[in-house]
Amino acid sequence: MQSLIRQLLAELGEDPSREGLLDTPKRVEKALKFLTSGYDRDIDQVLNNALFTVDYSEMVIVKDIDFYILCEHHLLPFFGKCHVAYIPKTKVIGLSKIPRLVEIFARRLQIQERLTSQIADTIREKINPLGVAVVMEATHLCMSMRGVEKQNSFAVTSSMLGAFRDNARTRMEFLELIKLRSAVRVSGDLVESDCVLDE
Repeated sequence: MQSLIRQLLAELGEDPSREGLLDTPKRVEKALKFLTSGYDRDIDQVLNNALFTVDYSEMVIVKDIDFYILCEHHLLPFFGKCHVAYIPKTKVIGLSKIPRLVEIFARRLQIQERLTSQIADTIREKINPLGVAVVMEATHLCMSMRGVEKQNSFAVTSSMLGAFRDNARTRMEFLELIKLRSAVRVSGDLVESDCVLDE
């Protein structure tokens, strides 16, 4: 990988042998391996049996989970906050495991829409809750540093499963509790907002 990075620097018009770039290939290799380390993580091992049987059927929310991801289209970062909720049927997940689950999928080349669905689908698969909701808000550097160069824009995606999809009051309670930065109104399958929610 380091030889490829040296070649890339040369193709960009740089001198890979100059002092400031001598260790760059090694640093970039280390950074890329860290930022894509989610491919090697086993979800069951990370959850580590932290699934507990409880008599609880109210909404569980872990919000404002920070994430930093490389976009698969330009290898530029996008970053923001993830909000996760579920309504248990018979089992709950240890609270610290939810940010770890987000990190597994965030440490891969990603698009925001897929990432949102992967988190929700995994929680549904592992504990079969009454419903799962995931909302992600992110700033994409491929939009702010290049292309349209809109520095203040951000993208919002959502995955609403089970009770969160079927029950508008449950969905609205979740959206109110996480207090999105932008005004979002959901009615059935209709979303009116200055950003996009992708179910």
